[in-house]
Amino acid sequence: MSNNSSLKEFLLLAFTDTRELQLWHFSLFLGIYLAALLGNGLLVAAVACDHRLHTPMYFFLLNLSLLDLGFISITVPKSMANSLRDTRAISYSGCAAQVFEFVFLLGGEYSLLTVMAYDRYVAICKPLHYGTLMGSRACVKMAAAAWASAFLNSLFHTANTFSIPLCQGNTVDQFFCEIPQILKLSCSDAYLREVGLLVVTVCLCLGCFIFIVLSYVQIFTAVLRIPSEQGRHKAFSMCLPHLAVVSLFVSTGTFAYLRPASISSPALDLVVAVLYSVVPPAVNPLIYSMRNKELKDALRKVI
Repeated sequence: MSNNSSLKEFLLLAFTDTRELQLWHFSLFLGIYLAALLGNGLLVAAVACDHRLHTPMYFFLLNLSLLDLGFISITVPKSMANSLRDTRAISYSGCAAQVFEFVFLLGGEYSLLTVMAYDRYVAICKPLHYGTLMGSRACVKMAAAAWASAFLNSLFHTANTFSIPLCQGNTVDQFFCEIPQILKLSCSDAYLREVGLLVVTVCLCLGCFIFIVLSYVQIFTAVLRIPSEQGRHKAFSMCLPHLAVVSLFVSTGTFAYLRPASISSPALDLVVAVLYSVVPPAVNPLIYSMRNKELKDALRKVI
């Protein structure tokens, strides 16, 4: 059994060994990364600078954009740098930092999407109480709770994962460090502690998902009772972008971590990882701004 202190680095999964394809991968990821930075950066600037957007919905959207900026910056730059330098290495401390930040921002995003579902529920189903239930102080507390709970969850997972003895080599079958792949390198039953913690986290995520689903059942029930077509259209335009983002986030994440082992392969794992860790932060700003006139006007002012 090897001591983790003797492990200096991990080897990440490479997209390709061909130099031309490595440069193509670098260019593709650079384009996606710049698009994500531009989209989320503009959205943050628009919400911060336009006083008309200083409402709970846009406050949470600003937090989501900040999370997306961090989320895509954890994995993509390192993958780009490795392709450019034709290497697969990441230091032990760099891997631990990547795991912590990835779990932290992933948990924060899911928690925030749950809070945003509650915001939409109150806005449509309890409009007379919206000012009371979603006051500025309440919004700050909910956002802080989302960030804090994600931080603590990530701290526990990271500390637990890197306290496990690893003796199955140092090759991680993914283009970034993630807990399931690192657990495969374990050489003792100690990994079962982290598996138990992952099960608890999955149950909490399932609880959040059920809350989101129930919220939208009540939202759509209330929307269908609105007599005017214009009122229904406005209500749907408020909810559909959030629902699209939740669907993209949950579907890709579920397929990545809960699909049967029989349909798992390194190539498929790589594609799915890109779908849930790279694509959502890049397309979320587009989804939210596509049919939002207020946001489009604010973005024009910023540009």
